[in-house]
Formats: sequence, structure tokens, C-alpha cells
Amino acid sequence: MHNGLVSVTIVTYNSGRFIKRCLESVLAQRYPLKEVIVVDNVSTDGTLDILDQFADRVRIVTNDENIGFAAAQNQAIHMSSGEWILTLNPDVLLMPNFIQSLVDAGNREPQIGTVCGKLLAMMATFDLPEKPLVDSTGIYFNPMLRHLDRGSRDVDNGHYLNFEYVFGATAAAALYRREMIDDISIDGEFFDCDFFVYREDADVAWRAQLYGWKTLYTPHARGYHVRTVLPGNRRALPSAINMHSVKNRFMMRVKNMTPNLYLRNFFPITFRDLVVVGACLLQEHSSLKAFWIIAKKWRTLIAKRKVIMANRKVSDEYLANWFQFQPVSQPAPKTVRVPARAKAVRS
Repeated sequence: MHNGLVSVTIVTYNSGRFIKRCLESVLAQRYPLKEVIVVDNVSTDGTLDILDQFADRVRIVTNDENIGFAAAQNQAIHMSSGEWILTLNPDVLLMPNFIQSLVDAGNREPQIGTVCGKLLAMMATFDLPEKPLVDSTGIYFNPMLRHLDRGSRDVDNGHYLNFEYVFGATAAAALYRREMIDDISIDGEFFDCDFFVYREDADVAWRAQLYGWKTLYTPHARGYHVRTVLPGNRRALPSAINMHSVKNRFMMRVKNMTPNLYLRNFFPITFRDLVVVGACLLQEHSSLKAFWIIAKKWRTLIAKRKVIMANRKVSDEYLANWFQFQPVSQPAPKTVRVPARAKAVRS
């Protein structure tokens, strides 16, 4: 018999279109949950009225101001008590065995700190596209320091069927081990609050890799995700999102980049930097604010970097192998030693 070892944490901000279906899919999971915590960042679209319908089954916290996704997720994580934390976007719909499959995968090895499943694309109406499209099977970095979703927008023709180690997971639906959260948090922050929104999951993935934790992809956990931020639709996004995207690209690098990795990828990184800075100067003037914020936060960033580098456990060679132009994954062993604690949980 399973104990409820999983806490689900959701941050809402004007999520009225999605949150009811999302919570229904969470509460219909075949795995008994420890708790479901929703933190609302001052929604004005009726989200709170919908959340009221779930008040007897879900813990709801309403903030007085929009503190951003990263800080609100940290808030929910601090309130939670599960051994595993499933961060979930309100625009995600889970199949009934999603959490069970993630937990089973996470119990394969003690060094697995993050588990992700197969997310498929879904339209904002919660309708499925004519052809099934992959949304994410984990995230990867290329040598330009762009982080992308593995398989994004590919037609789902039955690939990604094996357990694989990947670089990281999208926080839209990622299962994090509490032990890892505690290990890699800096001054009590798992997600970096200075990021506010966007790229905070990639930053966590990079830091976790540096600390020696693994991310496992399991094909048995399936869900659907409405993705609004894609590489090709930047001009359609709010200017604030684009500004945070620029800011967080450089913040993430200041904190996590090792000298060896930078030298190996100097030319692609520099080329991409010139493209980003040039676009801000010539077109996206609202994103120039990003560089002022980085300058203001410089001392804080360097302090965080010192903590991360002091805890680094992996070699330059290991790290460099993850930064390729094609998505990188490593096969996970088919048979694994199940930790004694995991056996006890299942009994």
C-alpha cells in the first residue's frame, strides 16, 4: 500500500481557462497524494471563484501581489511536506497514472533528483491537435546556451519509448526529490526568485547537474500541456516575458557557467549573445531593462555562483557532453537496484 509521498504545487495567475480541468486531473490520480497546494498571484479573471470549488480538497493561498512564478513555487514548496514535489502548471492535464509512473521511476536510483514524463501538445481550448504533437520529453541545452524542449512539436509517432537520463525537466510537470531540493537550494530558494518567471527550471536543471543529481525521463507518465512560449512566437509574447527571458539567459550563465564549458563553446555562445543584444538595441527596446537589472543584481549573482561552484561534483568532460546541437540523452539501465527505502514505501 502506498503512502502519500507526493505534494503537488501549482501557481496560478489568471488561469481561469485551465485550472478546473487541471485540478480535476490531479485529484483523479490513481496515486494517493499527500496534498495539493495552489498559490495564486492576484488573479483577476475569476480564477479564485473556480478555486473555491476545490477548497475542501486543495490548500489555497492567495498572495497580495504578483511575486512571480519562481517565488510562488518556492512558497508552495516550503508549505509542503511530501518526499517528492510535483510542480505543475495550471495548463497541464495529467493522465490518471502520471504521478504513479513518475514516483516508480524516481525510486529506481537514489541519485535521481528529478523525473519527467511525456508531455503532448494541447490547444488552449484543451482540444488535441489533429496529429499528436510532442510538447516535451525533458529539456536540453545547445552550445549557444539555448535551452529547448526535447521533441518539441514533433509528431508523436511512438518514439521516446525508453527510460533515459536527460539534462532536466520542464517545471510545467516535474517531479523533484525533496532531498535534492534541500541540497541545491541557495538561502532557502529552490527556484531563483530573481528570475521572476521563465527559465527558472533550466537554471535548476543546470545547478542540479553541477551538484551531481540526475534527471530521468519515463515514457509511462503521459500528460498534455498548453504551451504559450515557443522559440518561434517571441513577437506575440508580452514585452515583460521577453525582458525576463533576456535577463534570465545571462543570469543563469553568471551563476552556472564553468570556464571550460565557456571556452569549448565560445564561438556559438558569442554569436548568440550578439544576436540577443543586437535585437534588444535595434528592435526590442523594452528588453534593454534586463541589462540594468543584471548590473544591479551582480553582487548577488556572484555570491550565488560561489555557493554553486563550491558544491560542484561533476567533471568538465561530463558537463560538456550535455551541451550539443542535437538533444542529448543517456540510456537508463533496464534493471536497477531499488533503494531499501523505496521497497518499504511499496510494502
